[in-house]
Amino acid sequence: MLAAVGSLVAAIWAGLHLWTLLLALVTFLFLRDYFKSRRTKNYPPGPPRLPFIGNLLQFSMEQQHLVVQQLVKKYGNVISMDFGIMSSVIVSSLPLIKEAFTHLEENLMSRPKFPFQKLVFNENGLVFSSGQTWKEQRRFALMTLRNFGLGKKSLEQRIQEEARHLVEVIKEEKGQPFDPHFKIKNAVSNIICSITFGERFEYHDSQFQELLRLLDKTIYLSFSKMIRLYNIFPWIMKHLPGSHQTALASWRQLKSYISDIVENHHRDWNPDEPRDFIDAFLTEMTKHPDKTTTSFNKENLICSTLDLFLAGTETTSTTLRWALLYMALYPEIQAKVQSEIDRVIGQEKQPSLNDRDAMPYTNAVVHEVQRMANVVPLNVAREVTVDTTLAGFHLPKGSMLQTNLTALHKDPNEWATPDVFNPEHFLENGEFKKRESFLPFSMGKRACLGEQLARAELFIFFTALVQNFTFKPPVNEKLSLKSRLGIPISPVSYHLCAVPRL
Repeated sequence: MLAAVGSLVAAIWAGLHLWTLLLALVTFLFLRDYFKSRRTKNYPPGPPRLPFIGNLLQFSMEQQHLVVQQLVKKYGNVISMDFGIMSSVIVSSLPLIKEAFTHLEENLMSRPKFPFQKLVFNENGLVFSSGQTWKEQRRFALMTLRNFGLGKKSLEQRIQEEARHLVEVIKEEKGQPFDPHFKIKNAVSNIICSITFGERFEYHDSQFQELLRLLDKTIYLSFSKMIRLYNIFPWIMKHLPGSHQTALASWRQLKSYISDIVENHHRDWNPDEPRDFIDAFLTEMTKHPDKTTTSFNKENLICSTLDLFLAGTETTSTTLRWALLYMALYPEIQAKVQSEIDRVIGQEKQPSLNDRDAMPYTNAVVHEVQRMANVVPLNVAREVTVDTTLAGFHLPKGSMLQTNLTALHKDPNEWATPDVFNPEHFLENGEFKKRESFLPFSMGKRACLGEQLARAELFIFFTALVQNFTFKPPVNEKLSLKSRLGIPISPVSYHLCAVPRL
């Protein structure tokens, strides 16, 4: 009897002891979260946050930038939010963005170290790297892109040739409804592939189409709520199933694809005759035998090549898909573009960058597509590397800074009809007008390094397509301007008719 009572008491005590430990652990985590998130003096205002997850649940993933707009109206042009362990400061208005990326930029040159991105890239490459790695990789990438045609007639001719291929493959649709998604993505990707891989890929190449679909799926999955949860609780999420595991597997597939291309290059690589970015990088690696003092190693080669492939494919192809959608929805604007094309270059001549100045309306339409599409609405995040003051607000070291391009591109003080597709925003007395509040490529030292290439691609591809086709909605089908989750923000899948112009 006594033994039984003793066992019962011991069991109760053991249970209480376990609950005491759990309670102590939870209390410790709450206190740590509280002290870590306590607002310093002059910290930017923002909405209330929940322990551990911060403001994560307040956001619709697809409409995050629109939620931010409501918060800007309530709290002002410098607001704070928490996404799990990462405190974020979101800056709106042109003067403050210019202040951040000019006078304060040396304090904002790094990227935040998100657990998921670190798992995939380990701070290598061009997008997620910081410090010396970023400086070396960006300098080398810019130099190599110029060596392989950036800003030269040869690359423009390559874009023109690819535009011809795209026109021919769309003609095969014979004016019937089709989804232009992967045809456009293939065309745009071929330009950066010719620079990085030294080759282009046919539109009926099943292996390359599979790669483009993998890229599309990876981008979509990488901005899911599961990835955000992974970035808050990586030690838990890495053991759980879900879309974050699928995204990780997809990223590994993409890296493996690039790695195979690198290996193939290495077999017949001639240091004296570089064919593309990969060859040039292999040559650069031989100049730095001590791998501990340089970022020129195989992992950075894979990550930088993947960054160029991804960035050189996604944003421009997405913008062009928005462009065709707007043309189908605004036939009167499309007709004006075609009238200008017919007058300036006609039906036979291939569009070139030399035509751009003589085609202010077409140029304005391309810019208005970029403004309305707003494909990277909160820009690519930066990390505050030292305690910084912006507009009187304290930005603590380690916090994340995002710039609100949506507020800039939809500012009613800057744009006559901010929510309406209106090319007149970029015209004055019939001439093209540059707008200071137009920053789709960001600004400063970490601005998009492919801006010049993207501008050339957008003008030539768009002009060639509208020169050859009139884009219309399918009969009895209503097109939508709804967007799809991800960065870049893309239109939901749609079909349209490309009717050949006589």
